[in-house]
Amino acid sequence: MQATEIRDLDDRELLAHVATLRKELFGLRFANATGELEDTAGISRTRRDLARALTIARERQIFSGHSGRG
Repeated sequence: MQATEIRDLDDRELLAHVATLRKELFGLRFANATGELEDTAGISRTRRDLARALTIARERQIFSGHSGRG
């Protein structure tokens, strides 16, 4: 998913997308560890997608006035 597509998601959809990517990354890492993964490049793609989504989520947190600190 491209950054522009992620930016079009609302906050709830963005959080769901992040959760999905985390589960997918876990599954890929597990499959790689057990030797079942054929496309190891999928791990890198998923990590990049997750980082992109987390970056956009963090930008929204900053721009909405929430520092995220107590």
